[in-house]
Amino acid sequence: MTPVVVLDVVGLTPRLLRHMPRLSRLAEHGFQATLGTVLPAVTCTVQSTFLTGTLPSEHGIVGNGWYFRDLGEVLLWRQHNALVHGEKVWDAARKCAPGYTVANICWWYAMGAQVDWTVTPRPIYRADGRKEPDCYTYPPSLHDELSTFPLFSYWGANAGLASSAWICRTAEQIMAAHHPDLTLVYVPHLDYDLQRYGPSSPRAATAAAELDATLGPLLDAAAARGATVVVLSEYGITDVSRPADINRLLRREGLLHVHTQAGMEYLDPWTSRAFAVADHQIAHVYVAAPDDVPAVAKLCAALPGVADVLDRPAQAAAGLHHERSGELVLVAAPDAWFTYYYWLDDAAAPDFARLVDIHRKPGYDPAELFFDPAGPNAAKGRAALALLRKKVGLRYTMDVVGLDAGARAVRGSHGRLPTDPADGPVLLCSDPEAARPVVAATDVKGLLLELAGLTP
Repeated sequence: MTPVVVLDVVGLTPRLLRHMPRLSRLAEHGFQATLGTVLPAVTCTVQSTFLTGTLPSEHGIVGNGWYFRDLGEVLLWRQHNALVHGEKVWDAARKCAPGYTVANICWWYAMGAQVDWTVTPRPIYRADGRKEPDCYTYPPSLHDELSTFPLFSYWGANAGLASSAWICRTAEQIMAAHHPDLTLVYVPHLDYDLQRYGPSSPRAATAAAELDATLGPLLDAAAARGATVVVLSEYGITDVSRPADINRLLRREGLLHVHTQAGMEYLDPWTSRAFAVADHQIAHVYVAAPDDVPAVAKLCAALPGVADVLDRPAQAAAGLHHERSGELVLVAAPDAWFTYYYWLDDAAAPDFARLVDIHRKPGYDPAELFFDPAGPNAAKGRAALALLRKKVGLRYTMDVVGLDAGARAVRGSHGRLPTDPADGPVLLCSDPEAARPVVAATDVKGLLLELAGLTP
């Protein structure tokens, strides 16, 4: 068997590859292929397609989150691998090679996966409400071999290169100590400044060059092992300039309901006739009564920023028809993205709206990547005070996220299928004998088995 190292370089496109000499050399000595993606082109969905070789209609990961109908809750960024249905690549590999070993380093749905080594972000939530950086590992003994995971550079206003560097160095450490047959490495750095400033900005080129240099030692370590390296991306980020407030539209039409506690409004999915789970450029719209679906579809289609409204037959054609999907799925216009906001007055927004709080928000919030643009200095001052309270062991609230940052600051998004291959996902491979011009997302699993020398 040949060891295989897979680098999921989020947001990598042929256009950005021009600024990345190390990855470009890998492609020159091996091959470069256009990589097909799936709808929605978001992390959890695409990774699940890579690992199972199936579409969302089969593996069930219809977004980074969805409405859990049996719980009556909108939940994003769950972590249990059992949510992903179907045979994973390591299951298929072990049919041919029972002792096949796998390391999963920060790919999503890592917890509970039947792999040999796991590292995934998992903060410590103290009883008094404090949140501290940490990660989950399997086996547990691996935890003490690693340095502290830099959680606050992984997401939020300070997200940057430090988290990707930590992940790369951790991958090198696990490869050196344990020699896995398959090593999966998630590298998020390009996700940050491309959403903040847009892929056309000078900051995008700088981020690509920074990451390329950071990847160098990991590429060297893989070559020293004689491993085949696969570099792929889940999606390309494209320039956007306007948000689409889908839930506010449904609220104004009397379809979305809220309940109020302590003066704060909370989404009430149990009584709402229709509400949306916003996920970058895709939104799942859940409609309680079948008779309401045509009217809600017409209403959504008229919202500026909406390009397509997919009913159940259209979802089936897109490989997205699943019981977890909304009755309708909205696709944003190329220059638009969906907010999760459902309140009509900022004074009634829940307190978590101003925090980096990916688990309580009923939708994705890219405003978490910024200090409140309405008062960035004040936001940084509040952050400094919160850190001081943390250091002395007091409770603190990092309320630095703006409620209008999306409209004024976000410049990049993803989720749609790409219209230009230069801005779409790409696959690079160090093995020229496996060369092909195009690889579908559903074919990645088979390619990895082929590169390993395994026939399922």
